[in-house]
Amino acid sequence: MKLCAVQLASLKGDVQGNLERHLHCIEQAAALGAELVVFPELSLTGYEPTLARQAALPLSSSRLDPLQALCDRHGLSVAVGLPLPTPDGIRIGMPILSPRAPRQAYAKQRLHSDELPYFVAGDQPLVFELDELRVAPAICYESMFIDHAAEARAQGAQVYLVSVAKTAKGIGEGYEHYREVARTLGLSVLLANCVGPADTFVGAGGSAAWDSQGRLLASLDDSCEGLIVLDTTNDSATAVALRTFPA
Repeated sequence: MKLCAVQLASLKGDVQGNLERHLHCIEQAAALGAELVVFPELSLTGYEPTLARQAALPLSSSRLDPLQALCDRHGLSVAVGLPLPTPDGIRIGMPILSPRAPRQAYAKQRLHSDELPYFVAGDQPLVFELDELRVAPAICYESMFIDHAAEARAQGAQVYLVSVAKTAKGIGEGYEHYREVARTLGLSVLLANCVGPADTFVGAGGSAAWDSQGRLLASLDDSCEGLIVLDTTNDSATAVALRTFPA
């Protein structure tokens, strides 16, 4: 099975503009044979905590319908980043859309201290199935705690799907940590990071894939938009530059 991580520069607070960019990326991933496409943390709004409340959308929002239509057309699943409203507050969410199936969502369970004024933590782990492959999502800060990945592994996960918004320092630490997650727990790891301005920092890219032995299979640089395509059938991965976005 081919899984694709998208390295993307999101437009600050522009849900419609970002949605159009997501659709463009998904079309390219589909052309490469991807059956699952994952985007960086809060990709539909950009990582902008101060804008999260006004930009939040429920999982049922019709604004996500174009994503669903592409999933149905290409027979693939998509995991995007979006602030999700709940009765308790706004969560850092990952809606997961699959062809002709009810929508699912994962919410970040462990928040960084900087996020606490703007978000509430999710309270449910998730492992979802793609054919016979079991995938566990993780969102940025929580993915740096090996117990999060260990819980996913205990629930039968084979792939750790990591969606982040990380600085250069954070991505450097992440490379060491995700290699150990893969090697120690026997999980393949697929990482999607942003590039460009985000909140008070600059996204440092470095989206990558590791096999279940901890070997780095492919990575992107710190500035380009692109795709990492992981083939779980033969433990290989390739880095692909994104074609230019439509004007």
